[in-house]
Amino acid sequence: MLDEVEALLASKVLVVDACRHVVRDPRTVVSFARRRVLFALARALGEAWPRDVPRDMLLARAFGAKLADESHRARLRVEVGRLRTMLQTLAGIGATKRGFVLASRRAREVVVLARPVEEEHAAVLAFLADGESWSSSALALALGASQRTVQRALDSLAEQGRCSRSVSGELVAGSPQPCRDSRRLCCYPLHFRMTRMEA
Repeated sequence: MLDEVEALLASKVLVVDACRHVVRDPRTVVSFARRRVLFALARALGEAWPRDVPRDMLLARAFGAKLADESHRARLRVEVGRLRTMLQTLAGIGATKRGFVLASRRAREVVVLARPVEEEHAAVLAFLADGESWSSSALALALGASQRTVQRALDSLAEQGRCSRSVSGELVAGSPQPCRDSRRLCCYPLHFRMTRMEA
């Protein structure tokens, strides 16, 4: 899997990287680490490429707006303008009758790189995905989170049937659902170091 990600990042495609919140091609990397709304718009446009994305869908993805009014539409125009400025060397964003469309400048294809599990407790599931048992204290240390936060996440996942207690009391998870979109390559959270620790 990591070989595929490395090959993708070295190829001549425009990558909307949801693992690192960047948009990149082999020559340029634009970071959206502190621009959540703009990255949500870039990702939605990347997922739809080469098709356009309706304005209502962009409003829902970027702002969580269920019913859009004129102020939402005005804000969308402002944010799309900011996104155009940030992506000017990599891609253009054109207006269509329904919404907006992403047009890559140098790359022949647009790909979205995303984690295989994107949900509230994705980081915990990533550690449990191989079926190995982890204590909540070891998970907390590995995740850089409090043990209580990890325990709440594990309790929630156990209620959903996503993980269960082993005989020793440690938690193990079922396999995460595979990524089904053929244009979306899934990656594990690369910023976590997988170290085995004694409970």
